[in-house]
Amino acid sequence: MDKTMTLFLLLSTLLLTTCLAKDLCHRDDKKTLLKIKKSLNNPYHLASWDPKTDCCSWYCLECGDATVNHRVTSLIIQDGEISGQIPPEVGDLPYLTSLIFRKLTNLTGHIQPTIAKLKNLTFLRLSWTNLTGPVPEFLSQLKNLDYIDLSFNDLYGSIPSSLSSLPKLEYLELSRNKLTGPIPESFGTFSGKVPSLFLSHNQLSGTIPKSLGNPDFYRIDLSRNKLQGDASILFGAKKTTWIVDISRNKFQFDLSKVKLAKTLNNLDMNHNEITGNIPAEWSKAYFQLLNVSYNRLCGRIPKGEFIQRFDSYSFFHNKCLCGAPLPSCK
Repeated sequence: MDKTMTLFLLLSTLLLTTCLAKDLCHRDDKKTLLKIKKSLNNPYHLASWDPKTDCCSWYCLECGDATVNHRVTSLIIQDGEISGQIPPEVGDLPYLTSLIFRKLTNLTGHIQPTIAKLKNLTFLRLSWTNLTGPVPEFLSQLKNLDYIDLSFNDLYGSIPSSLSSLPKLEYLELSRNKLTGPIPESFGTFSGKVPSLFLSHNQLSGTIPKSLGNPDFYRIDLSRNKLQGDASILFGAKKTTWIVDISRNKFQFDLSKVKLAKTLNNLDMNHNEITGNIPAEWSKAYFQLLNVSYNRLCGRIPKGEFIQRFDSYSFFHNKCLCGAPLPSCK
């Protein structure tokens, strides 16, 4: 190998080493992340957060590319032995688009108000923790949010009506909390797309707002609350709904008059006070899940390929419903 080639290889190696050694992480982000680690009592889960290394290589986070100067864009802390509260410093990561604290059962306190500073945030998941307090009004200030999941917490109080003003919202999950009061009237007029809506396993009460019959929800789950009145407004032949779960409430309406969307795949309305009979048109419906048990239905169950696939569990404990898979009608 001649001297020129040897020199070229040495220079290439030196250049590569220099590039690899370069710290891409923005100094402000690194400083903030180290404060977050300290606030969480320096857990082993964040052991890779070493101030001597490039923070863009640390576990639980991602940095953007050169177009955003490699700023931290994603913070994902989950499935770890972490105690304390959400550090207020999370609000000091201005380029954050995704923030996740999930399956951290020793995470307590209210949802950190400094999150309101994260104007670029599109994805927020704070779930399976022991967070308390109300669903914060300030979330409506984060106009880029398209995904909110605050499920499996101990949040209480009413649902902020202002959430309907988020122009990009496509998914809203508030299930398995201790929320009370009615469903906001404003949820019938979302300013942008109609989001998939999950409000199950709370203590919501009152009737469904009539306005809720206007949106074309793709997925809506209101199960296991204390809701009452007419839920038939959620259905419609011209809608494109895929999943409806209104089970274990106190709804009262005549099922005979309900027209289903052709797209409806999963329908669960067990444990209510629904009357009437199952419409004959349901024989043509394509169900993967169907449960109308524990109501006040009467009449013959329509014969259809996707209805008869279900066993008696989906139909029993009604007033006088009959026909396969229940006993034959007299």
